[in-house]
This record gives sequence, C-alpha cells and structure tokens, in this order.
Amino acid sequence: MSQCGNIYSMEKIIRFYSDLIKRNLNRPEVVRSLIRFGLEIAKLWVDHIGERDAPGSLRYLNSICFKFMLEPLRDPENSGFVNLLAPTEILHSMDIYPLFIEAYSSFASGFYCEDTFIDRAVTEGISDTLCSYHKTFLGALELSVLPRLKFAVTSSILCDGNSNTFRYVANRYRIPYCIIDVPYEFNSESVRYVVTQLKEMISTVESATGKRFDIDRLREVIRLENRTREYLRVYIEGLKEHTMPNTVTLEMYKLFVTHPYIGRDETLKFFELLKEDVKRYPDSGYRIFWIHILPYYLYPVQRYLNFNEEFKLIGCDLNCDYLEDMDERKPLEAIARKLILNVNNGDFSRKIENIKRLIIDLKIDGVIHFCQWGCKQSFGGFMLLKRELEKLDIPFLIIDGDAVDRRNSPEEQTNTRLSAFFELLTQRGKRW
Repeated sequence: MSQCGNIYSMEKIIRFYSDLIKRNLNRPEVVRSLIRFGLEIAKLWVDHIGERDAPGSLRYLNSICFKFMLEPLRDPENSGFVNLLAPTEILHSMDIYPLFIEAYSSFASGFYCEDTFIDRAVTEGISDTLCSYHKTFLGALELSVLPRLKFAVTSSILCDGNSNTFRYVANRYRIPYCIIDVPYEFNSESVRYVVTQLKEMISTVESATGKRFDIDRLREVIRLENRTREYLRVYIEGLKEHTMPNTVTLEMYKLFVTHPYIGRDETLKFFELLKEDVKRYPDSGYRIFWIHILPYYLYPVQRYLNFNEEFKLIGCDLNCDYLEDMDERKPLEAIARKLILNVNNGDFSRKIENIKRLIIDLKIDGVIHFCQWGCKQSFGGFMLLKRELEKLDIPFLIIDGDAVDRRNSPEEQTNTRLSAFFELLTQRGKRW
C-alpha cells in the first residue's frame, strides 16, 4: 500500500475511534479507557512502524512522548497536573508522573475530540476567548473523562490563563494546587521569593502523595538535566552546518523533552541520539524557523514542512528558551533562576533578542509566526518582532489559527499565505 493509502486508512481508523469516544461521553469510565487504550495502540504503532523517513532519534522521541503521556493515565495515584513551564524537576526527583495538560489537549485533538470537549467547556461557562489548549482540557474535566490526579502545579510564565485554569481544576477535583508566581526581574530577592514557593510546593506534593522529598535526589536530576542541555547545545551548534529531516509534529514533541520531562533518563538518551544524527545530514534547502506553537494537523503546514527537501524546519523558539547550566549544589535556587531567566518571562524584548540570536546563528532564511487563538502573548508581540526582523531583512509570515481546534484554522487561507511566502523565498534565494 502507498504512503497516501496508509495515511488515508489511518485517518479512517482514527475517525471511527473518535465517533466511538463521542458516543460514550455519558460513560466517563469508558471514555477514559478508550483514550488510554488508543494511546497504548498508538505507542505500539510508533514503536514498530512510525515515521520511517525520520532519523532514529526522532523515532525514539515519538515513542517516549507517548510513554510520558501514558504514565499518569496508568498510575493516577502517583501523578499530578502540570503545565509547560512548571518546575517538574521536583516531581522527577520524587518519581512522580506529571500530566502535561497542553499535551493532553493536543492528543485529544489527535482523536478529533477537541470540538466536543471545547463545546462542553463553553457550555459550562468557560470563556470562548480562552486558549483552546485550556478549553479542551477543561471540557475533558467537565465531562469527567480526565483522571483525578493527586495535585496540580503551574507557573505564571508565558500564559496568564494558567492560574485560573489550575485553580479551576483543583476546586473541581478538590485537590491541592500550587501556582509559582515568577517575578520578571532577576535578583537575589526574587530568587529567594521563588525558592520559598518551591518549598511550599514540595510540602504540598509530599502531603498529597505521601512521598518524601530528597534534595540529593533532586541534585541527581539537575545533574542529568545539565548533561541533557549540553547535548541540546551541541545539537543547536550542529544545525549551523546541517539540516535534519523534520516534521511539525516531531518539532512540537520536542516541547516534552525541553520542558516538563527534562531531567529524565529517556530525555538524555534522546538528545544523545539527536546530537549524533544531526551530523549525518548535509546543509540543504531553505532554513525555516517557527515562532510559538505548531499547528501539527494543518495540511498546508504539513505539506510544506514535513520531510520537505526544499524547505527545512530548523526549529521552534519555545524549544530554545533556556540553555544555561544549573548549579546542582543549590538545586532549588537553580530552578528559581531557570524560571526567572526563561526568555518567555517578563518583557517581550527577552523573547525577541533570543529569536534574533537564533536566526543569525542558524542562518535562517524565513520565519513563520503562529498566532494561536486565545493566546494574548502571541498576538500582542508579533509586530514588535516583525520590526526587528525587518532590520535583519528576514522574510516574516504571520499565520492566524488554532493549534487545537480545527474549526478556527482556515486551511485555504493558510495554504495561500504559505504558498506566497515560500515563493518569495525562492525568488530571493538563500539569505546567507
């Protein structure tokens, strides 16, 4: 069977499975089992078939992301809800599984269930202008298809919806929660302020799970994270002279390992494989850099960037938002420093300067910025970024849409804009 035939057959299977889930929404236990079973089958598929055109490191990434997603669903009594920028090193040191809520919403979209979950959230009074990652997650909560985990932890970085969403989850499931309020300015006082909150988080998690925190075990996690980030920096250095095959989904999956699951053995292994794989591919094609979230399901984006020999997806800025080593001797202070100095925390100029450095270092030919529905951060800063990229004479495309809800992403408009953008790149020729 051809690759197109395989994709069509897989699409039919997923659509059938989606209908099965939706027909059983009045039976939450059944839906929870269906979602978990579907992820188990998907993991088997990526382990034994998967993206055969992808480098070995990215096939391994595909596998461990399903593993990370399944862990809290298999063992909810040893798990907690987290967001992209929660301090999960503490959880890893206690052998507790985080359920990454943005990822849960993405997988719900993969099951074609996001519309039903979002509609339920809005029916229950959730604002329609809230980020669709949060609406999908809260809709699953209201339908009782989410497992009741032991606690919830978030931070104030990047998304102003985190606090309300996690407070809502905690109140609905009557579980303890922590919101790490991260100051914008880095100084000794702000570090102490965050460390105090981290200690409160540890106490909350200990009480919720019955597990004891061991600071030496946290030092081990930080040590592992430093080795991982060293490999990440080597990989980024390798991208200066090489371009690897990539897809929008696999680039999005890197958010797992650059954020909530950094500090895990599997993540270290992935970056060890990745830094070697990048050396195997020559530099070719136009180098494309993505800003913000990737709408993996949009066919025009897939068409132009998935394993395309002419236009190469080099990376996404969210995967490069903190690249420094951490001081394992003072692990809580190190986590506080990491949170405060994340480029997505504070003034938008931090993000802009980081993007400019990456564009110059990686010799980027064109930049695409995705303005995610309901995300004030992505809409609020793109004109500032656009002005700075104009100074560098870098072609810049803005796409409006939704990374989760297919109803908010017009494919024809996206296709037209991408087509014109890539035609412009070929007319201009290579930038560097």
